[in-house]
Amino acid sequence: MPPVPEHQRDLVGHGAEPPHAAWPGGARVAVSLVLNYEEGGERNVLEGDPASEGFLHELVGAPPVVGGRDLNAESMFAYGSRAGFWRVHRTLAAHGAPLTVYAVGQALERNPEAARAMGAAGWEVAGHGWRWIDYREVPEETERADVARTVATIERLVGRRPVGWYTGRTGPNTRRLVAEEGGFLYDSDDYADDLPFYTVAAGRPHLVVPYGLDTNDARFLLVHGFTTAGDMLAYLNDTFDTLHAEGADRPRMMSVGLHCRIIGRPGRIRALDGFLDHVAQRGGAWITTREQIARHWLTTHPPSRSR
Repeated sequence: MPPVPEHQRDLVGHGAEPPHAAWPGGARVAVSLVLNYEEGGERNVLEGDPASEGFLHELVGAPPVVGGRDLNAESMFAYGSRAGFWRVHRTLAAHGAPLTVYAVGQALERNPEAARAMGAAGWEVAGHGWRWIDYREVPEETERADVARTVATIERLVGRRPVGWYTGRTGPNTRRLVAEEGGFLYDSDDYADDLPFYTVAAGRPHLVVPYGLDTNDARFLLVHGFTTAGDMLAYLNDTFDTLHAEGADRPRMMSVGLHCRIIGRPGRIRALDGFLDHVAQRGGAWITTREQIARHWLTTHPPSRSR
């Protein structure tokens, strides 16, 4: 499908006849595991923010502390970098599963041991902003500098510059700034499809590798979301099985979103472990990084080619 012009909503996408993904090995589903590494980049008055972080921690619905610190919330984030990260690391190593990390630059700066472990494991480390904040109100020049600073930090600490980007709470300039930077293959700031697609950014075709918030452990910390590891495991398995069945004719992509401070808890890690067992038993999956998905798509379905 030709790229969609910049700033235009696309409610059609690939349509009724999506392209055949032609994943390696004839896989029916490309499975992308993503670990959001944010701990140490969240809102805090110590950083000059007006209030503490009020999003995605265990005290669901608790209002931020305005003008002061929330030591409880801070320690819940610290759990992710101190303990949760290493539990996820061990689980993925046991399965030999590849991973993409959405890494907040400041968070990596504050735990270089974790950054080195990501590089040593061969994980893809993508940019996730300099800080884990909402970029909708951030001035363009500040955001541009944050992109550059994040790139430099990942390259220095991990050993390789990022080729992917995901802000999450994007601003109106985010995609254009990522495209203008010139070193990225893709961004993932979109949830609109089961396959990669092209849009236009900075006046040229730009690849989007979409992400998912339903197949995401963040739902443990949302009202009416997951309660137990079994809830998440059942949902992930059901999603994979549906995509696996559809993939007999038209292969699909599945994203699994993880957070150190969420899935890294002892009572939740079984969801990740059990899902990887399920995928291995079913077969027909290409568990890979988002970089590899992007490189495959750029080669197999270049932007100049129509459906």
